[in-house]
Amino acid sequence: MLNKKTLNNLNVKGKKVLVRVDFNVPINKGKVGDDTRIRAALPTIKYLLDKGAALILTSHLGRPKGEAKREFSLGPVSTHLAGVIGMPVKFAEDCLGKVAQTAVTSLRPGEILLLENTRFHAGEKKNDPAMAVALASLADVFVNDAFGTAHRAHASNVGVAKLLPSAAGFLLEKELKYLGDTIANAKEPFIAILGGAKVSDKIGVITNLLEKTDKILIGGGMANTFFKAQGYEMADSLVEDDAVTTATELLEKAGDALQLPVDVVIADDFADQAKNKIVSVGDVPAGWRILDVGPDTVAAYASIIKKSKTVVWNGPMGVFEFPNFAKGTFGVAHAVADADVVSVIGGGDSVAAIKQAGLGDKVSHISTGGGASLEMLEGKILPGVDALEDK
Repeated sequence: MLNKKTLNNLNVKGKKVLVRVDFNVPINKGKVGDDTRIRAALPTIKYLLDKGAALILTSHLGRPKGEAKREFSLGPVSTHLAGVIGMPVKFAEDCLGKVAQTAVTSLRPGEILLLENTRFHAGEKKNDPAMAVALASLADVFVNDAFGTAHRAHASNVGVAKLLPSAAGFLLEKELKYLGDTIANAKEPFIAILGGAKVSDKIGVITNLLEKTDKILIGGGMANTFFKAQGYEMADSLVEDDAVTTATELLEKAGDALQLPVDVVIADDFADQAKNKIVSVGDVPAGWRILDVGPDTVAAYASIIKKSKTVVWNGPMGVFEFPNFAKGTFGVAHAVADADVVSVIGGGDSVAAIKQAGLGDKVSHISTGGGASLEMLEGKILPGVDALEDK
């Protein structure tokens, strides 16, 4: 891992510890939906409680744009966390000012306090020094366990880290180990599977991984832009016209290290119930669009995956939200799960796909951060990590 202090380097007994967590979870009618991110923080929370710390948790939720908006309150999260961890969780209705200070003053070792949404203040996203000072004044030590926001330089992760003794929590440490160390020291053959809609979102990732991987398998809407670069007619398929030149350059640079689908599933409308058929890449008729990779592609990709030792996957192979166009994504998911490989699933839709396929426990690591995992795959240093104390 990057040479940063971790929980094991801290003495927290009797101290107030401010922990930046990622509790940005879906809330429906005042109840938490998917609580994966909350559960991911439990090892750090329990460790600090066992070591005799008083815990002050801080997080953002949604995009309230610097204003206090009831629908973005972390109140329901404090209730849910209490249920999950089996102990009371206090809640402060602000993360700054008198409300926060009063709540922290009465906090004892072994107790948990969750502060209200940091993004209720405009200073959070601006990494405002005054907000960082106010947050830091609440605690003796800072722990960053929010990988999902580590690619952002905000007051509650970067600002605070520079003002208090700081370290990475267990989740952040694990993410850096898998997304950093695994890629830096990958066992070969090392392959990447990249999908999703846009080439433009993944140019940096492709460029960085071309130097590190043996092969990159392409799927999803972004494959269409590569097809267009090869001169194929794409009819009504999603194509990023302004990225065609870039796609051409990447193909020239990569040679056969960049693998594209050989067959595709097309539809006469963007709908699950649309007419669909399997065709070769060059045979998309007018009025039709590509919505998934075909069975020959899945078989070809599966055989490459089977022979590899390290696999990084980011982005679905098709419009997997439509069951009729999910076979490609789920086929690749099963191939990764069945292979004897170190497998890292990075962010967003590929995580949703692995979970929907019921294969979450068959892969080595599922990342909790979409944007952050992409930036790590690009080889970038994350500000939220960089700000922590070196060992």
